[in-house]
Amino acid sequence: MSAEAPALPAARRSGVPGVRQVGRILVLIAILAVALYPLLWMVASSFKSQTEISVAGNISLIPREFTPGNYREGWAMLGEPFSSFFINSLVIAGLTIVGNIASCLVAAYAFARLRFRLRHFWFAVMIGTLLLPQHVLVIPQYILFRTLNWTGTIAPLVVPHFLATEAFFVFLMVQFMRGIPRELDEAAMIDGCGPFQVFLRIILPLSRPAIVTTTIFSFIWTWNEFFRQLVYLSDITQWTVPVALRQFIDSSGQSAVGPMFAMSVLSLLPVFLFFLFFQRLLVEGINTSGIKG
Repeated sequence: MSAEAPALPAARRSGVPGVRQVGRILVLIAILAVALYPLLWMVASSFKSQTEISVAGNISLIPREFTPGNYREGWAMLGEPFSSFFINSLVIAGLTIVGNIASCLVAAYAFARLRFRLRHFWFAVMIGTLLLPQHVLVIPQYILFRTLNWTGTIAPLVVPHFLATEAFFVFLMVQFMRGIPRELDEAAMIDGCGPFQVFLRIILPLSRPAIVTTTIFSFIWTWNEFFRQLVYLSDITQWTVPVALRQFIDSSGQSAVGPMFAMSVLSLLPVFLFFLFFQRLLVEGINTSGIKG
């Protein structure tokens, strides 16, 4: 005697979402609205007049006075075209990406695959640097770079990244490389490969997800960095986007807010497009690097 199949709710049979599902959707929409509201308000404010932005309690997303001239004004307000600040940020971000990938890959390969004395001790020391507040190092680093006559140049912002100073990326790559079977190394060594050739022919091609993850985080963090760039870049021709945006505000906090919002919107586009282009590889890299939650 065959058991009868349990009857499905009428809402499920008809394809109509149930009350619980509708409730979940509404909650998600509410959370999304709260999360996106500041961004939408900034975009809307980039088309508002200075007077409208300055009104206390103005939370409307629809400008009463449409002012597209904020973009034109903000582009040339600082005496230099804003494109020069974009170029400076792209140059620093690009060099940072190259430095982090090259140096962190080599350091991670040494920790993950090579055998040397005190390897675990030095790895623990490297992990320990993640617990050190960066502001503690500001003055010693500034004294060092001033002694080297690097202040006023992009060298303090770029050169340290070629020395594997980003412990987070070293740790990420070490975790990824530990997941690569050692049998591949042994097979390559049987064929006559040394450690350097194993790195180039085996580890490096298989580390693409970790490299992509490092690239994305390096770009986003460098593009949004403000404090160190403010400390070391003194000439307007060297300013990056975050430093240039700060110049729209004076001590009273009321100067050129509309143009500042307009340039802020433009400054978000490279990060958004970069993340959108590499989104799939970013998820793959995090999932295969052992740092998922």
